[in-house]
Amino acid sequence: MTAWRLIVDGPVDGARTMAIDRAVLRARADGAAPATVRVYRWRIPTVTLGRFQDEASVDLGACRRRGFDVVRRPTGGRGVLHDDELTYSIVASTRDGLPRGTAASYRHLCAALAETYRSLGVDAALTERSRGERSSAACYLHATNADLSLGAAKLSGSAQVWEREACLQHGSFVRTRDVTAEADVFRLDADAAGRLAATTATLADALGAAPAVEAIAEALAGAVERVFGVTLEAGDLTDAERAVADTLEPEHRVLHVDGNQP
Repeated sequence: MTAWRLIVDGPVDGARTMAIDRAVLRARADGAAPATVRVYRWRIPTVTLGRFQDEASVDLGACRRRGFDVVRRPTGGRGVLHDDELTYSIVASTRDGLPRGTAASYRHLCAALAETYRSLGVDAALTERSRGERSSAACYLHATNADLSLGAAKLSGSAQVWEREACLQHGSFVRTRDVTAEADVFRLDADAAGRLAATTATLADALGAAPAVEAIAEALAGAVERVFGVTLEAGDLTDAERAVADTLEPEHRVLHVDGNQP
């Protein structure tokens, strides 16, 4: 049975963790690392901007007042506030059975995410069609067929970037959310904040209480093994991956809570 690498990280600085995801992607594209599943948390609440998203689409002043970092993802999409969640990244290539093409690769990888939710007791499924507010800078006010939903409520989104034959997909298992903070960061009026609360769901909403991050990580690992027919072996970054992450980290930092900007 094919072995993939499993990396379990504790709370990590936002710019650093984005750089690590890119370093792993580059290593897989070069054939220097195996397919990798990584789970991590955030050192402090952090807003991630999509690769091409305008910094002005979020309120940097509100982020500074709240002590939130702002970083740029290597993947596309809209802004996300990461707080009480477990974040995953999966790096795999066509050599690992990943189908080429955005729609097909999302279906392939999200099958493991849906299985993760089901093993936690949440009947999640891929969103059937895009919906929501296309003008909003907040990811959770717009759903695509790369997202997972519970009925009509969006549970989580995913985003991708490809490097040659390798793909990085990452997203979040949200335990609880602070709609007030999201409204502040993304400049949502009361009506938009109400729609955000009404059209999204967290693990706590679905289960009555949020599962421990360790339980989510265990559920994801089991789902990946079952769905993809692989074994996950605990591992760590190589020295080469760390060196690449060191080089890339400054590219991802937009706003640090000490007020310094590159």
